[in-house]
Amino acid sequence: MQEKQEEKINIKSLAEELKQRISKKESLKPSDEDKRIQEISEHITKKEVKKEKASIKKSDKETLIHLEDYIKCAVHLGTKVITPHMRKYVYKRRADGLAVINTALIDEKLREAIDFIIKYEPEQIYVSCKREAGWEAAKKFGETTGIKVFTKKYPPGITTNLILEDFFEKELTIICDPWIDKNALNDTIKLKKPVLSLCDTNNFIQHISNIIPCNNKSKKSIGCILYILARGYCNAKKLPFESQLEDFTGELE
Repeated sequence: MQEKQEEKINIKSLAEELKQRISKKESLKPSDEDKRIQEISEHITKKEVKKEKASIKKSDKETLIHLEDYIKCAVHLGTKVITPHMRKYVYKRRADGLAVINTALIDEKLREAIDFIIKYEPEQIYVSCKREAGWEAAKKFGETTGIKVFTKKYPPGITTNLILEDFFEKELTIICDPWIDKNALNDTIKLKKPVLSLCDTNNFIQHISNIIPCNNKSKKSIGCILYILARGYCNAKKLPFESQLEDFTGELE
């Protein structure tokens, strides 16, 4: 009975969010919940790290970075809305209603993402990150990998319209949010080429080839994910990589 009530609440919340997104004025502005998640993500305390770590089932498999760092960066923190596509990655809700993403699955999908992107050379890939919280990390990702990066604005049609002066061709698109980066996603869909996307619990994942379930609202979380991808990519391609996690995330408490 309780599960049915929670599902009704999820559907209602999802419908309300979609209604807001349809509004042109609100479509690309951070919602109040996005801002709240960003704020929470920036102030994860040692007590919270210890509590969250204790609640996670221990595994013999070593994670790509220390479990504490995943938690400090709040990569596991989702939204109150959980789409049907993302439900399997959520293992609980916090007392405030926010979803908590399974850290082991985040790590697993990151490994898959690295194996996926190393099939391509830097000149075959581009990244789109329109969310301001991810701009610094995206630029750092570009600097370390040599991959083309768009922040702030991705010009629609730049990969599909041959008459544009800045037209270019790529084989793989990496986006930080299927909704915020929808122009890049839509262009890639038209070209029938693969897309790797960071996906939060409120995202839909149609037409996306590979996803990384994670908090894609905050600076630290996006930075953490892009750091792991950049490090894995550079190591596999024998490219120099001397950056540390905090170079992508900013200072961690």
